[in-house]
Amino acid sequence: MKRTRTTVNSATLAVAYLRVSTDEQHLGPEAQRAAIETWATREGVTVVAWHTDAGVSGAAEIAKRTSLLAALADLSTHRAGLLVVAKRDRLARDVMAAAMIERMSADAGARVVSAAGEGTDATDPAAMLMRRMVDAFAEYERAMIAARTRAALRVKIARGESTGEAPYGWRADADGKLVPDVA
Repeated sequence: MKRTRTTVNSATLAVAYLRVSTDEQHLGPEAQRAAIETWATREGVTVVAWHTDAGVSGAAEIAKRTSLLAALADLSTHRAGLLVVAKRDRLARDVMAAAMIERMSADAGARVVSAAGEGTDATDPAAMLMRRMVDAFAEYERAMIAARTRAALRVKIARGESTGEAPYGWRADADGKLVPDVA
């Protein structure tokens, strides 16, 4: 199926997308916004809309990332030629999802750029290769975080420590070990 773009969007207008994986990353959105604002000022770009997915994994399905979908829609609404993220890993931590988001942006007449640069913003073959490598490392880092978390949980379980909510009739003592709740 041949794709055609019917409009040429402005390369001086951007829609910003911010994402944090957990609600505990309180400073994450502010730091991402500051990085994008600095980039926009330096590049002479006007950010026409801001969208934030909070508590959303970079591996989440695109269809479940409501703010990302709104950002993609705003590209056409505002005729923005750029979807800007603070860093590529804020876009996605999955190579296929990142490629899909790039395609959806292109279909809307825009391209994805990173305020961090990362050597990925040009349209030449070297930048395309660099985008794929940065995306692959973001996916790798997500897998490493998951592996470290699983290993830490196994250690806690081996020690008899709680790894979540205590079951009914039990509680975690001061050392995190499950003990019968005899209140």
